[in-house]
Amino acid sequence: MFSWAKRFFLFAVVNILIIVTISTVLSLLGVRPYMTANGLDYEQLAIFCLVWGSGGALISLGLSRIMAKMMMGVRVIDPNSPDPVLRDLVMTVHKLARGANLPAMPQVGVYDSPELNAFATGPSKSRALVAVSSGLLQRMNKGEIEGVLGHEVAHIANGYMVTMTLIQGIVNAFVMFFARIVAFALANAMRSNDDERGGPNPMIMFVATMVFEILFSILGMVVVAHFSRAREFRADQGGAGLAGRDKMIGALEALRRGTQTIDNSNPSLATLKISARPAGFMAMLSSHPPLEVRIDRLRRMV
Repeated sequence: MFSWAKRFFLFAVVNILIIVTISTVLSLLGVRPYMTANGLDYEQLAIFCLVWGSGGALISLGLSRIMAKMMMGVRVIDPNSPDPVLRDLVMTVHKLARGANLPAMPQVGVYDSPELNAFATGPSKSRALVAVSSGLLQRMNKGEIEGVLGHEVAHIANGYMVTMTLIQGIVNAFVMFFARIVAFALANAMRSNDDERGGPNPMIMFVATMVFEILFSILGMVVVAHFSRAREFRADQGGAGLAGRDKMIGALEALRRGTQTIDNSNPSLATLKISARPAGFMAMLSSHPPLEVRIDRLRRMV
């Protein structure tokens, strides 16, 4: 349910920063086992990129809950909170978590935002976080909120975070692999006659590697977003099984109504348009399918 634009920004930026940081540190330390006197050792390069690319994704997964709290300002709710609305929110998540046979109850949090949004994150099923916006609590009824929470708990039960991390790890490996090949070719093409015996300029190769890693990471998000859209449909089905199909449809209908009545004077909301169909390249970067498509699938679900 989490706004696809913010999901993309949070996940992509953290992942890119980790990949660039790892590459920078390894370059400064001179860890380049794939570089030989004759050029690139492609077998060594593939192993190097697989190890460090997957490592970057695993670091991103390990930090996901912490980063979500920091970037979104999520406040974890005490199950014994004196606020009946917040206490009921925790009880509902825990009821759905038991229905999904989760090994441990997720943390439940709230963050200040007028958006109708919620998200689940965390490194494992036993260390998950479900957070909702204050706008969602204020503008949705109890059944609709339960549908939203069912969707997020289904994400946890389906191992969404771990699966997407594995996919991201493979994408990262390809990003690092091709970035170094292109950077090596570019550095070779730019070296002067005086540099023929010295090999490609290390500074040019370093800068080119960083630039191509960023560019290829953005292209890699197209692949990640494709798998994310497929798993959103699965989470809708899971949410319908946990909370009930009518509540899941009601939650998506409420989201659609909310996005259709966005106050255009508020730029932070006017740019979201969750239910709209993004066009061109932005459509390929969308982590969520259009709401009307998701609602139609649930209505046709037997």
